[in-house]
Amino acid sequence: MNGYVIHRTAYVMRFLVAFVALGFAFHSAKSQAQSRAFSFAERVTYQRAIEDVYWRHRIWPKENANPKPSLDDVMSQAQLESKVAGYLRDSLALQDCGHQITAEQLEAEMDRMAQHTKQPEVLRKLFTALGNDPAVIAECLARPILAERLIADLSVQNETLHVESPHTDALRTMSVATTSGQVVYTLPEVAEAGTTPCADEWAATTTSNAASLRAGHTAVWTGSEMIVWGGSHGGVNLITGGQYNPTTDSWTATSTTNAPSARGAYTAVWTGSEMIIWGGNGENTGGRYNPATNSWRATSTIAAPSGRSLHTAVWTGSEMIVWGGGFGSGLNTGGRYNPNSDSWTATNTANAPAARENHRAIWTGSEMIVWGGAGNNGSPLNTGGRYNPGTNTWTATTPTTNAPSGRSLHTAVWTGSEMIVWGGFANSGDVSTGGRYNPSSDSWIATSTTNAPSRRHVHAAVWTGSEMIVWGGAVQSGSNSGVLNTGGRYDPNTDSWIATSTNNAPTPRGAHTAVWTGSEMIVWGGDGNNGSRLNTGGRYCAQLPTLTVLQPNGGEIWAAGSVKEITWDSTNMNHSDHLILQYSRDGGASWFRIAKDIPAFAVGYWWQVDNFPTTQGRIKILLQENLSVTDQSDANFTVRRRP
Repeated sequence: MNGYVIHRTAYVMRFLVAFVALGFAFHSAKSQAQSRAFSFAERVTYQRAIEDVYWRHRIWPKENANPKPSLDDVMSQAQLESKVAGYLRDSLALQDCGHQITAEQLEAEMDRMAQHTKQPEVLRKLFTALGNDPAVIAECLARPILAERLIADLSVQNETLHVESPHTDALRTMSVATTSGQVVYTLPEVAEAGTTPCADEWAATTTSNAASLRAGHTAVWTGSEMIVWGGSHGGVNLITGGQYNPTTDSWTATSTTNAPSARGAYTAVWTGSEMIIWGGNGENTGGRYNPATNSWRATSTIAAPSGRSLHTAVWTGSEMIVWGGGFGSGLNTGGRYNPNSDSWTATNTANAPAARENHRAIWTGSEMIVWGGAGNNGSPLNTGGRYNPGTNTWTATTPTTNAPSGRSLHTAVWTGSEMIVWGGFANSGDVSTGGRYNPSSDSWIATSTTNAPSRRHVHAAVWTGSEMIVWGGAVQSGSNSGVLNTGGRYDPNTDSWIATSTNNAPTPRGAHTAVWTGSEMIVWGGDGNNGSRLNTGGRYCAQLPTLTVLQPNGGEIWAAGSVKEITWDSTNMNHSDHLILQYSRDGGASWFRIAKDIPAFAVGYWWQVDNFPTTQGRIKILLQENLSVTDQSDANFTVRRRP
């Protein structure tokens, strides 16, 4: 095997402890009288503070019935210690081959994060969680990122690190230090997000330590990072992946230990704490990836659906539902996977749609809707079905009345009330048409073609909360065949399109991925011109403010009449914007106002809790200048009468 091998596991823990206790001595900006050293326990404490910020920003899908658990419920002390031990081992490995991390490098890494962060408000929270102490930030936030990137850079140079015997390493740890103890770290100033929201703008994602070239992979957004995994390059399926963190504008490789076998044409969903991938390459296996611990565990194969590729998967809040696809021939079977019990339940086939591949599926909150795809004879379909997991039953969608023409390799998004499908490959070739399906009325309305993007397939689409953004893709039309770097924003309220800018847009591509972060779309990877694989990407900002209630978000117990802080997150706000706070005693059925005219950049409001006892309390926050920008508690909280 050619490449770069790092032997960094043969460490005896007592030498690691010695390394932590005696190494990395440096002079802090807060105290110029003496150098500082961090114990292993201190590093673990700071690591927990970092993980807590990320966990608070992780998306807990609204479909999930239970309130978001605490960090301690999802990440153990041992797992925190493993993370710290991991980056210290990386640092030792670098030192052993003559690439010791210096204080100047750590200072430069802090400056890079502060200048290039794509989420300055989150980076400021990380700095605050570490006491705004530049020495702590350098050692506990910058060092792990820098160590992994330096090791990856050496890999590209085809070098080999060799760690000698533990006894030799133990001697070296006594002198390992970022400096001679005379460095003063400076807290960098975090770049401002700007006083006005960005609009129709592109910016590149970093390629430093990025996941390798690929297409046909998957991507999920966790609320803190984008996780990409799998796919193929050069005809070879991949078992690797990466986590892109826009807060620090950095990549971290996903572990390959216990990862599923390399594959393409599979599916991935985000549960709130794990990414579940399943199927592909005719397999009926899968894996659950925890980004907090960078670890994998397999999904059960007992009673799992038959192996398949080109299927779909949705997350319901408690289960992943996979359906359709094929291996040799199309399938109309599927299964519901419960990660809590690691078990499968087959989906009913009575009244199920016809077998198909390359269709699309969305989750409405109570049903999975599948539509389109290619049938067993390869013909594109314009039929679909609605699956209710509560009753394990299927209901057909209206097959033809105003429905879009049959197609596969299209996109579908859920708006909260409609499924919008667009583009794809039909009998006539690529199309630039689409439709909006309303399950309440079981009816279709065509999307406008005025100013719509050009026809295409294997493009990507995201829903922002008010618009569908489609971008990229490929067109197959003789000499005009190729890949695209154009797109459009579709507003269903006005049935109108606005083109996305091509200034600074990523290079043309298809079979890429796209995620919506709450404030921007991130596209990554895919097939470029002449079939070349890519590991570049871009962030597209469409001037869409977001609000997220943090507390109370479900499960809290507050005493009536007590004073509690309501907290929230916001992005892409103008300084002139204001917020409205509302309260519900009946789980959101009715609301009354708590306050208005709250400055948009406030992050909390002290509230004297309502005196009416309830187990169905909820908080809602709205942008006063645009009431469609809103969020509410994910679940009920309790207001309890005082003793």
